[in-house]
Amino acid sequence: MNCIIVDDEPIARQGILNLTAKVPDLIVKGLFKNSNEARLYLEKNVVDLIFLDIEMPGINGIEFAKSISKKTLVIFTTAHAQYALESYEIDAIDYLLKPISEDRFLKAATKAIEFNYFLSDDFEKSSFESIGENSIIVRADRRIYKILHKDIFFIEGMKDYSIINSKDNKIITAMNLKTILSQLPPQFFKRISKSYIVNYHHVLSVSPHAVHLQGIELPLGNTYRNEFINEFIKKKD
Repeated sequence: MNCIIVDDEPIARQGILNLTAKVPDLIVKGLFKNSNEARLYLEKNVVDLIFLDIEMPGINGIEFAKSISKKTLVIFTTAHAQYALESYEIDAIDYLLKPISEDRFLKAATKAIEFNYFLSDDFEKSSFESIGENSIIVRADRRIYKILHKDIFFIEGMKDYSIINSKDNKIITAMNLKTILSQLPPQFFKRISKSYIVNYHHVLSVSPHAVHLQGIELPLGNTYRNEFINEFIKKKD
């Protein structure tokens, strides 16, 4: 999987390069100190993944990510936590806060590698057979899965696909979040941001900018916050 590193700080670029060396599937093709340098490289080269800083001279990382091909995956690497929600709104694979630990980096890199495989021609794209009153029937990997609604923790949208995260499986399907949500029972499932749908049954708590499940924290978008919090409170009564 080809990747590049874009960061205006030499020490940060070297640190990410050192971390990529621990992931054999990542092949670093270039290190760049700003978005303009990276853009020139992208005009002539195919890149699967960008490790992208946000606050840089000139065009910042958020604006740069919005301007590149949707086929190029992005993992933001930044010292500023306030950009987390906006990064998910533009379908970033992950958001890493500096200083970046090795475990956290490996988790993000693995997610990117898996999703890159899902996008490849080698992966058999899955599809819904049906969404019933109590379950979803999904065809994936030459199998048919029946996933009970109660076992779905959350559904993550990524590009034009959706990843169903359940108790037993993580399955990607070639349907977007809007289409899936329109067919799921609204008394159980609610959209919390551009990129996430959650199952109320697995929500433990809600904070102003996040929804908390067991061991998982998902961003709560400004557009969805008030409605979700109000409905969450009602369901807990």
